[in-house]
Amino acid sequence: MAEEIIRTLSVHGLRYGYRVLPQPSPRTEPVVVLGGALQGMHGWPQMDDHVGPLASVVTADLPGMGGADPLPPGAGDDVLRAAVAGIIDDLDVPKVNLFGFSYGTSIAFGCAQQHPGRVARLALGGVPAHISDGQRTRWGRAVDRLEAGDMEGLATLAAAALMCLDPERKVHRRDLAQRYVRRSFLYALTHSPHAARSLHRALGHRPDFSGGLAGVPALVFAGEHDTVTSPERQRAFAATIEGSRFVTIDESDHWVVLERPDDVAELVARFFTDRPLEPAPGPAALPRQSAGARPVPRA
Repeated sequence: MAEEIIRTLSVHGLRYGYRVLPQPSPRTEPVVVLGGALQGMHGWPQMDDHVGPLASVVTADLPGMGGADPLPPGAGDDVLRAAVAGIIDDLDVPKVNLFGFSYGTSIAFGCAQQHPGRVARLALGGVPAHISDGQRTRWGRAVDRLEAGDMEGLATLAAAALMCLDPERKVHRRDLAQRYVRRSFLYALTHSPHAARSLHRALGHRPDFSGGLAGVPALVFAGEHDTVTSPERQRAFAATIEGSRFVTIDESDHWVVLERPDDVAELVARFFTDRPLEPAPGPAALPRQSAGARPVPRA
């Protein structure tokens, strides 16, 4: 596999960067990965493993994330969408595949709306299409811990607010995922000079998923126990995208990319290469890495 390349760009005077793992013989357009507010360019090894053999994998530290410059007060998603457009321009390719997860879904969706001719396919997971007032109150308590300097309390509250902890609902590797999420918050808050500001912005963020989309093949997937936005509401969002497909992944919640990372990576690899979303039955079938994914026909 080719060695990774890291490039530095700027948008609206803000420095940011992206990483590309080149694929010399790609089967599809480069895959640009946009993750959560604290998940930067080095947080997607499963994409390297599953998508890397098929396409160049591009991950980023957008403004406000990782080692990029912080977003100034009042800056909106328009800056982040412009940053993604800058990456596409710098790659010097006609089109890319866009993968957005959680916080990154509104950025990816907005980019596809603004530049449909530059997006070959769009995959969105854990879409926060509807956030209740009760959830915002819970997240506000986490922000209060941040402002009080209680990083341990913030990490614990944030992990609990973003995961399904109901023992009656089976979540694959729940305890491991919860520990990882908590440690990730603590690590980012203690190692990044502006992680606290980024997290504060993300917890108060009101993403816009209105307006629909046409002309871009799209896949929306959700963990079956997602408590941030229910699969039913995510399915309703998917129905606003012309011709889209919706998939749920068993035994997972909002953090499906941690609980079932190989399933997610295999699912999007299949989608980005126009293959069936589930392995064909029989002795030639692939390992059951995506057996938890079940397409749900649109009404």
